[in-house]
Amino acid sequence: MKLLIDGHEAYAYTGGKPFDPTLPCVVFIHGALNDHSVWTLLARWYAHHGHAVLAPDLPGHGRSGGAPLASVEALGAWVLKLLDAAGAARAAWVGHSMGSLIALEAAAQSPQRAWALVMVGTAYPMKVSAALLDTARERPEAAMAMVNQFSHALPSAKPGYPGPGHWLRGGSLALMRRLQARQTGVNLFENDFLVCDRYGAGLQAAEHICCPTGFILGQQDQMTRPEAAAALIGALPGAQVHTLPCGHDLMGEDPEGLLRQLRATLPAAPR
Repeated sequence: MKLLIDGHEAYAYTGGKPFDPTLPCVVFIHGALNDHSVWTLLARWYAHHGHAVLAPDLPGHGRSGGAPLASVEALGAWVLKLLDAAGAARAAWVGHSMGSLIALEAAAQSPQRAWALVMVGTAYPMKVSAALLDTARERPEAAMAMVNQFSHALPSAKPGYPGPGHWLRGGSLALMRRLQARQTGVNLFENDFLVCDRYGAGLQAAEHICCPTGFILGQQDQMTRPEAAAALIGALPGAQVHTLPCGHDLMGEDPEGLLRQLRATLPAAPR
């Protein structure tokens, strides 16, 4: 699905079904140096089970035009404009890593438009080491290899999805390389990790959340360790917290488990 936002074409995957704004909407927001494709299984399940789905490529990522945005706050405002462009009144926000902060910010900027918030593989603050930022700036290929190593706890994908022969680590690295190469105007890797590192309004944003919330964390996550979500969990009383036996790439390492936990975490959609 192609939409126009701030004068630029934006792409959102709709899970294999035409987008119907009269259905309960779920928005899936990808993380740093990723795109909509990381959400394929979850987006398709929700689209085929009574929901309208938007899994956008963020500005300057994948098929979406425009320059990459430099802050979580700006990206939170952008995904709200995505809802406007699609004609959706409210959404459940589901975000992974950098996308989890964007989901939090969107739900905080417009609380009345959020019917649920689920943060996957999250941490706050989501600080990035100076060594990784320097490597991202000076040797992005080496930084991608580092992140790919840190993001995976399992040697290969589980057999159910996306299918036999899928190379988990190789596919993740290829996606990062492709997105980095397509964005010629800026070092996309450095931009996205600076977006995470600079965000300092998470606890203030949490004060504005009034919808059901949940966290799904990887027990072996080295990028956003489960204990690093404690501040946000404490700031969102009543939040459901689930863990899965995998690393940071929850969508790749345990997709069926993530879908199962998301189905348990998202409340019944409002009508």
